[in-house]
Amino acid sequence: MADQLLQQAQDLFEGQIDFEGQKLTELFSTIILALTGLLAFVLGFAQQNIWMTLWIGLGGTALTFLVVVPPYPIYNENPENWLRANSGISGAGIEVDGKKIN
Repeated sequence: MADQLLQQAQDLFEGQIDFEGQKLTELFSTIILALTGLLAFVLGFAQQNIWMTLWIGLGGTALTFLVVVPPYPIYNENPENWLRANSGISGAGIEVDGKKIN
C-alpha cells in the first residue's frame, strides 16, 4: 500500500513528458505569452497605465506557468519505448551497410 502511494508520488513529481508533449508545451507557451504580451501592451497603452501593462504581463506569465509546467497526462500520450540498460541485447539485429553489428 505504502509502496503504491510512494510510486504514484514519484511519478507525479518526476514530470515525465514525451517529445510530442514538449512540442505542445512550447506551442502553448509561445501562444499564451504572445497574446498576453500583446493584450498587456494594447490595454496599457490605451489606458496610459504602466502598472496595468506589468500586471497583465505577470498574469500571462503565471498562466503560462500553470499550463506548461505541471506534467498533465496530455503531455505524455506518445511515450517512447526505451531499451533497458541491463537488457543484455548487443547488436540485436542492427544492420549497417548490409553487415550485422554484434
